[in-house]
Amino acid sequence: MKSRGLAALRASEKLTRFEFDRRDLQAHDVAIDIAFAGICHSDIHQAREEWGPALFPMVPGHEIAGTVTAIGSAVTKFSIGDSIGVGVFIDSCRTCASCLAGLQQYCETGMTGTYNTLERDGTTVAFGGYSNNFVINEDYAVHIPSNLPLSGVAPLLCAGITLYSPLKTWRAGPGMRVGVMGLGGLGHMGVKFAHAMGAEVTVFSHSPEKEADALAMGANHFVMTKDPLSLKPLRKAFDLILNTVSADIDINLYLEMLKLDGTLVVIGLPGKPYAVNVGALLDGRRRIAGSMIGGIPEIQEMLDFCGAHSIVSDVEVINADYVNTAYERTVASDVKYRFVIDATTF
Repeated sequence: MKSRGLAALRASEKLTRFEFDRRDLQAHDVAIDIAFAGICHSDIHQAREEWGPALFPMVPGHEIAGTVTAIGSAVTKFSIGDSIGVGVFIDSCRTCASCLAGLQQYCETGMTGTYNTLERDGTTVAFGGYSNNFVINEDYAVHIPSNLPLSGVAPLLCAGITLYSPLKTWRAGPGMRVGVMGLGGLGHMGVKFAHAMGAEVTVFSHSPEKEADALAMGANHFVMTKDPLSLKPLRKAFDLILNTVSADIDINLYLEMLKLDGTLVVIGLPGKPYAVNVGALLDGRRRIAGSMIGGIPEIQEMLDFCGAHSIVSDVEVINADYVNTAYERTVASDVKYRFVIDATTF
C-alpha cells in the first residue's frame, strides 16, 4: 500500500514529507483511511531521540482515528466503513499471562509499538499514524462509537486511556475524592472521566488561567500550586491522586494529601527520580503506583464509556504543514489541549 505522511529522517530534524510502503494486507489485517492523528508529547521525545537510540526514518503517531477501507480474508471484527481506532501498540506476544488477560501493554516480552520499532517479524519497520493510511491486525484495533467526532477521538487512544485505566483500576466513583495534577493533554481527560464516574474532582495547577476550563470540564475545585502552603489544608483529603506532570516536583506534598490507604498514581514521566520521604508513606499506609495506557479490552471499554457520556478530547485541528510549529507549542505547553492532524492534508 502506497502511503504518504511526515517523517523525521534523522534525530532532532524537523519532520518532512515522506512517501513509503505499508505491508500487504494479510488475512487478519484491516486497511484504514486515517482521518485524524493526534500529537502526543512522546512523539516529540522519540523523534528527537530523547529516550535513547531510535529508528529512522521515523513516522510518528499513535493516536489514530479513521475508517476501514479493506479487510483481510479472515477478518471478523470489522467491516468496510467502520470507524476504527489504533493506539500505542500494534501487536504483542499474545501468549504471556498479561496478553491472555487483555493487558497487552504489559506484555512480558514487550508490546510492539505503533512506530519506532520493528513489527513482530523482525524486519518490517513500523511506521506510525502521521500518514494518510494504515494497516493493522484486527485484534489490535478498536471500534469507535458513531456519535463521537473522529477529531476528538484520536487523542483518546493514548491520552484518554492513560487516564481512564487508573481511574477504573482504583475504582473512582461516587463518594471518592480524586485529585488531578496538571491540566494538559493528559490531565484534562482525567477531569472529564473522574467527573463522569461521579467522583469529587480537584485540579492542581500552577496556571491560574486554566481554572475556568477545569471547572467547565467537571472539576469541583481548583488549587494553585505555586505556593506550597496552599496544599496544607488538604492534608489527608484524597482517596486517589493522578500525577500527570513531568516536571520536577516535591512528591511528598501530594503524598501527605492522601487519606488512609490512599494512592498516588504516577502517569507523567519525570526527568529524574523522585525523592520520597518514606515517612509520608508510613503515615496512612499510602501507596505510590504507576499506570501505563491500557489493553485492548479496556481501550474498547473506554471508548464505549465515551460514547455513552459524549466525552472527547479538547483539540486544535491542524494541517500537516503546521506540525513542526505544533511540536514547539506542545513543548511550551501552548495548546488546549491536544493537537490533532487532519490526515487529508498529508
